[in-house]
This record gives sequence, structure tokens and C-alpha cells, in this order.
Amino acid sequence: MESTEYAVVGAGLSGAATAWHLASRGHDVALLERSTPANDAGSSHGSARIFRYAYPSEFYTGLVQEAKTGWDELARLSGKQLITPTGAVDYGAIRQPERLAAVLAARAIDHELLTPEEAHRRWPQITFDTQVLWHPDAGVIDAHESVAAMVDQAVTHGAGLHINWAVTSIAASNGGYVLTSEDGRTLRAANVIVAAGGWLPQLLGSLALPSSFLAGIPRIEVRQEQAYHFPYADSADHEVSPWPTFIHKREGWQAYGLPGGRDAGFRGQKVAEYNGGKVLPSAADQDGQINPDNRRRVIEYVAQYLPGLVPEPYAETTCLFTNTPTEDFILDRADGITILSPCSGHGAKFAPLIGRLAADLATGAGSVPDRFRLEKRLVPQ
Repeated sequence: MESTEYAVVGAGLSGAATAWHLASRGHDVALLERSTPANDAGSSHGSARIFRYAYPSEFYTGLVQEAKTGWDELARLSGKQLITPTGAVDYGAIRQPERLAAVLAARAIDHELLTPEEAHRRWPQITFDTQVLWHPDAGVIDAHESVAAMVDQAVTHGAGLHINWAVTSIAASNGGYVLTSEDGRTLRAANVIVAAGGWLPQLLGSLALPSSFLAGIPRIEVRQEQAYHFPYADSADHEVSPWPTFIHKREGWQAYGLPGGRDAGFRGQKVAEYNGGKVLPSAADQDGQINPDNRRRVIEYVAQYLPGLVPEPYAETTCLFTNTPTEDFILDRADGITILSPCSGHGAKFAPLIGRLAADLATGAGSVPDRFRLEKRLVPQ
């Protein structure tokens, strides 16, 4: 039976980042992926994820600043542009742009607070209903290329990549663990890091974890989200002058949008209702079907608030969001197993930092914020 010092389960953004950090420190690492890295059935595929600093809490904004250091390092190592700068606008009564602006001011992050009229003059393709926060250092993460870059770094430092290796159980054995795959293959590991995304709820019952630890894990909600690509209403070169990303939160509705990039053939914007998809038992239950009512709501939203788009989607897709009730991440360890769940509704931007924190926790080299530990979780700010 093959053996390793650290087995990382899941080669999405968080798992690939963890394998990169562990391998670069000289550890023996096996990265196990149920399919292939950044595959379409997970949460880390495609070219369009929002990178932003705007949070209502300094805690997360500060973590984004830390994560950006990791993104810059990965870009340097890979020679790839992984974040395309676009800037971001945040608005809507529930989004509270003034509060976001105060947080960015406290963290010395460049920003402006604009009236709806000022913002519309600057971005006539968007209709605004409140004050607008603009921060120019936001952008769009290419998730697929980021995963590929981190896997490349892990492999370069000696990690073994095992594709089509779907873990079904992790059992304690002789002071370590035996991981078993769907097709019966086994691997022995001294330590395990589980970064399985939407498959985590399905795996929890087959992990060799103390019952008290399992009892402390909050309810993990997996949603099959839906996103739509709408064509630009003009013929401008939006690659040269991209739209800003946006988050619009008003009573009863949360929408977000960003340049679709390669996913959309560079023809339009990706727009979605936040947490608008159906809840699944786990990622294994996704069916890829678009809900017609969701499609109708998003089209109506585009027609009302995004005059710069033609309100007829030319492409649509589903993806996974995996959230805790507070939307805080889970990053904790029991015995030799580390559980890692950076919620995919907003976790992508933190990937290099999450990988470093997970490596610190798994090796004992450092600590993680109490907010992510199961016994020390705080009420969200």
C-alpha cells in the first residue's frame, strides 16, 4: 500500500493551495481528486470569480489583504495573470455601502463613496438605487488557471497528484489513516486534510473523527447555484475596458455580476441571484438543471437594473455553493484530520491564505483565527 505524510482530499482552490504550501515546505504530499483538478462538477472551475476587499467586517477585509500577498506570489511563480483588475461597485440598502466604506477606510484601502447619480454617470450600463461604494483594486479571479498554477507548484515540489481518486472513507489505522477510494484503492497517510467542498457532508459520516468534534460542525448547506451570461448591448471592446464587478443587495434580493471572461467567450456579463439555487444533500446530488423561475427572476433583474446588457441570456450554467449558517469558514483539526471548508459563496478570493493556514494547522507550525475553530466560533460581525 502506498503511503504519504499528508493526504489532501480535493484539488479545488483550497485543496490545491494546501498541497502547494505543504509541498513547498518539504513535506511528502498526496493530492487526491475525485475527478480532475478544477472540474466542472465542483466549485473551482471556470474563469470568473470575484476578488474584492469590501466586507462589513475588518476581519475578512484584513484577510483579503493577507490573501493578496499569496496571489501575488503565485502569479510570480506561475508567470500567469490570475486576477484581472476591474474594480468593484457595491450598492443596495442591505449592502450598506457606507459601512463598507468605513471598513475600507480603516484598512487604508483605496475607495470612493458615490451618489447614485455620480455612479450612473460613470457606469451608465448600471442603474443604482442607493449610494455606491467603488474600490478600484477589486477584480476577477481565473479559478481554473489558479488551481492549475497551485497544483503545478505542488507537483514541482514533489507532491503526487492522484486523479479519478474519489475518497469514500478515512479510517484510523496504526496511528495513521487508511483512505479508500470508490474503486477499492487504498492509501495510508499519517495526516489527512479534507478539502472536499460540496462533498464534505457526504464524507463526514465516514471519517475517523471524535463524536464530540463531529457534533460541533455546523450545518453545511450545499446549493446548486445558477448563473447566466448576458450579451453586451453595445459593440465596445469590454476586454480593454471591462465592467466592474458588482454586488447589489436590496430587501428580498441579492444579485452579483462580473465579466464572464473565457467562460462566456468574452461576449458578456455573468449575472446570478445569490443563494438562489436549490439545496442539495451533497454535491453528488446535483443535476445541472436550471430552474425556470430563477431564470425569469434574473432576466427581469437585468432588464430593470442593467441597461448595458441585452436581457436574453446566451449561455447558462450551474455551480456549487457550500455555506455554513454564518458564512464563516471551517478550519479545524482533530487528531490527525484537518477539516477545511472555505465557503464557496465567498471563499475563492482567500485560497492562497486558506492553504497556508491549513498547512500551519496540519503541521503545528501556526494557528488559525478562532472564528474558524469549531469550539471558538464567534458571532459574525
